[in-house]
Amino acid sequence: MSSKFQQVALIGKYQSASTAGTGASSRPALEDIARFLQAQGCQVVLEAQTADNTGMNGYPVMDVEAIGQHCDLGLVVGGDGTMLGIGRQLACYKVPLIGINHGRLGFITDIPFGSVEATLTPMLRGEFEEDLRSLMQARVMRGGQCIFDTLAMNDVVVHRGGISGMVELRVEVDGHFVANQRADGLIIATPTGSTAYSLSAGGPILHPSIAGWVLAPIAPHTLSNRPIVFSNTSEIAIEIVAGRDASVNFDMQSLASLQHGDRIIVTRSQHQVRFLHPRGWTYFDTLRQKLHWNLGVA
Repeated sequence: MSSKFQQVALIGKYQSASTAGTGASSRPALEDIARFLQAQGCQVVLEAQTADNTGMNGYPVMDVEAIGQHCDLGLVVGGDGTMLGIGRQLACYKVPLIGINHGRLGFITDIPFGSVEATLTPMLRGEFEEDLRSLMQARVMRGGQCIFDTLAMNDVVVHRGGISGMVELRVEVDGHFVANQRADGLIIATPTGSTAYSLSAGGPILHPSIAGWVLAPIAPHTLSNRPIVFSNTSEIAIEIVAGRDASVNFDMQSLASLQHGDRIIVTRSQHQVRFLHPRGWTYFDTLRQKLHWNLGVA
């Protein structure tokens, strides 16, 4: 059978195969999907860490850069953490990604493993919906010098140390002072990340088509300090004013031991992640399924 995608990269969980419930258990799933893709006329390529962690062989192996340059599609098998990691890396290459949920919740790896063949067959023929997700470019500035620079798909989270009290953070938007906030921390979330930590902190859900970010405090000292939505064309700056052992997290990447005067600068990245979904999919399908809306309603 002819596929719209000739060369497909298969990407699995990044954890070690020796870790219980991770790489070892995902190998049979990946092998089944690889055989299915070949039957559809696709050339299957294994992402290098996936090949190392699962011990799979018999397929060409490429690193992420080579996948970005040569593959038509990335098929990600795992949970949202797996997709966050590979999505950031492949965004600059504009390679579309399909997420197969072999983890737990699966907001962005949304195709159930049990329906892989039935769902992927028409998608590989070109019957799909494209869903573009924005990224944040985040930098940590110290003394006028950039000491850390990365992308985030979900959120940038500044939080207090494990045993210390609140942190005090100065917030600016486009160079304009907003407020000094005393809290356990502060979250800047994309629409993709609005259903993650930000939602737990009381932030709103943003539809992916909204060109905005959520700024959500974590356990604020002042109860009137509420989540607010900004345009994603804004530059948000968070300065560490007071508090010990503050740190910042960019999706799964952490930078500890922030100092007073350090500034976290967040702007919109020029890159977007391309997700593909089955024909007829809407974002509301994901919310209804993952948040169990209408549970028990006929």
